[in-house]
Amino acid sequence: MTGGSPMKFPEGFLWGLATSAYQIEGAVDADGRRPSIWDTYSHTPGKVDNGDTGDVACDHYRRWREDVDLIASLGVNAYRFSIAWPRIYPTGREPLERRGLDHYSRLIDALLERGVEPVVTLYHWDLPQALEDEGGWRNRDTVERFVEYAQTCFDAYGDRVRWWLTINEPWIIGLLGYLHGLHAPGYKNDVLGEVTVFHHLLLAHGRAVQEFRASGAGGGIGFAPNLSPHYPASDSDADREVTWASDGYVNRWFLDPVYRGTYPQDQWERYEQVVGSLDFVRDGDLATIHQPTDFLGINYYSFRMMQAAPGDRPWPWRVVVPEDVETTGGFTGGVASTEAGTPIVPWALTDLLVRVRNDYGAPPIMITENGAVYEEAPGPDGRVRDERRVRFIHDHLAALHDALEQGVPLVGYCHWSLMDNFEWKLGYAQRFGLVHVDYETLARTVKDSGRYYARIAAANALVPAEAGPA
Repeated sequence: MTGGSPMKFPEGFLWGLATSAYQIEGAVDADGRRPSIWDTYSHTPGKVDNGDTGDVACDHYRRWREDVDLIASLGVNAYRFSIAWPRIYPTGREPLERRGLDHYSRLIDALLERGVEPVVTLYHWDLPQALEDEGGWRNRDTVERFVEYAQTCFDAYGDRVRWWLTINEPWIIGLLGYLHGLHAPGYKNDVLGEVTVFHHLLLAHGRAVQEFRASGAGGGIGFAPNLSPHYPASDSDADREVTWASDGYVNRWFLDPVYRGTYPQDQWERYEQVVGSLDFVRDGDLATIHQPTDFLGINYYSFRMMQAAPGDRPWPWRVVVPEDVETTGGFTGGVASTEAGTPIVPWALTDLLVRVRNDYGAPPIMITENGAVYEEAPGPDGRVRDERRVRFIHDHLAALHDALEQGVPLVGYCHWSLMDNFEWKLGYAQRFGLVHVDYETLARTVKDSGRYYARIAAANALVPAEAGPA
């Protein structure tokens, strides 16, 4: 409430839920699907906690009708999901697998019948293993294979899907897949591989946007980087310098080429110092990447507070979790965290959105992911009392409303996630869902946070943070 009035959101605002294919679908060998890099990685001993895999996950591929009814019961008007590339082209290229193509067509139709807009992500990390065997995203040819896959999707679904996202979180793909080895394909300390993959992902985005325009499909297209506002840990020149440097690595390396047609010079020079020539960037590539997008997806989880760490390689900084913070957001005191240890800083979301609007003149923005890990399970009465997630949602939507009041063009919010699911390297240990999943029975139970979010969607306004049945 503001001045006794509810925090209303614009008419037509999209209240969504988000998932990705490998995290929920299971059925990894159904209907002609062949392995992705995540099938390979998760089946490699020691890679995923507890030996977990996505073989079953939430069994959404088989239970999708039940799950569409569940989505509709929450009163939302948008659902962000990803198409599994290995279901459409099991080897990453021809031949086409018609059964996979038809599956998503049925899903899209069922959503639309219930008044739910499909928000479709083309690439949420499940590269066909056959393409990885040829070099994966380090191989420039993978860009063209992605464009062929994207064109197939535009042709098949473009008459019904109005919201498209090309690539999800390119920074995480490179950081965890090539530098830290914590995500598929699992390479470590390969900075050249990381920056090459970054470039090819951005090039794939730009080429897909070009094909989308040529396809005549309706609606609009964007991409979904994960962005983090940056703050120095102190007023020292060293901390301020590495704060800007890390911003170049995390944020500007992806926003600048898409919205300005250039890579940030400071980060370009930093890469050259570490890996030498960036000759994989060819003439015309930046013009291809610099395609106008119809909207920008932003995945937001937290800020980065930066401290200089001279001598650390490859980058001379470290991220710190402060015990005491004072920022333009007006927050002082210790920073609360989720059960995953992620600092909870809603005001930084406002800062981020205003910055993106001011620095990039960004198109309409959709928050494509935002969520928190809390472990509450059903009580004896079957109810999941996750009051902390209720508060998390309330506070982040209040921050979103602050950005709206400052003129940021926001069109939607997709909470991560619809249901508890396979959380990559961490397996099933972390629960992000508004719906609890019993991994033994696969029973779904709407949490108090899901019912709270349903009330927000119904009101198109931020309602008081009260848990419990609607």
